[in-house]
Amino acid sequence: MGFPRRPGLVSIVVPAYNAAQYLNDCLDSLQHQTYPDIEIIVVNDASTDHTTRVLEQWTRRFRDASRILSVTMPRNIGFAGAVHTGFFMSAGEFIAVQDADDISHPERIQRQVDYLRAHPEVDLVGTNYKTFKRRPEEPGQFSNWLAYGEQIRQVYASGGHCVCHGTILFRGRLFDQVGGPTRRVEGAEDYEFIVRCLSAPANIENLPDVLYFYREHTNQRSRAYYH
Repeated sequence: MGFPRRPGLVSIVVPAYNAAQYLNDCLDSLQHQTYPDIEIIVVNDASTDHTTRVLEQWTRRFRDASRILSVTMPRNIGFAGAVHTGFFMSAGEFIAVQDADDISHPERIQRQVDYLRAHPEVDLVGTNYKTFKRRPEEPGQFSNWLAYGEQIRQVYASGGHCVCHGTILFRGRLFDQVGGPTRRVEGAEDYEFIVRCLSAPANIENLPDVLYFYREHTNQRSRAYYH
């Protein structure tokens, strides 16, 4: 018998490595979600800055400390390892991802859950996003590389990428079926995970609404691979 997933619960996985500067903003945006039934799982990937202290201080302020789980890895296992650890810890019917330096719109989780409930044939849903440098309200660029509907499968079949990993929310049973991101493809873990989901086969969609705010800064992980 498989691990029982709690109906309605959304497990939000936050991989964090040296994220002290931005972690409060990230977690505050999750605390203020309009969807009430969430647990926040922070995987501190052996950070060498003040991430541990920031997390401890934030947890003491959280309105329901039982809804936040955290684990500090004894050594750095990388992005894919941290995300996979968080997925394993999740108990929710749904699993979401949140990068530790980004911010979610207050209605993000509610609208993604509503979409999956209204579309039982869809297994994973991402959203549109906007970039920012200081505050999400400031002018920023909207994504121009996402795809929608049947185009998503076509893009990945041609070797492209069109789902923003930080925005995804999916049914927990999908992780139970395909596992989490691999550590074999450093820098393209999110791409490989989506391809594996599509091969399951799972149905994937993006919402055109901007429900996620992607922070641009000099230390962000993606710059090591795409800049």
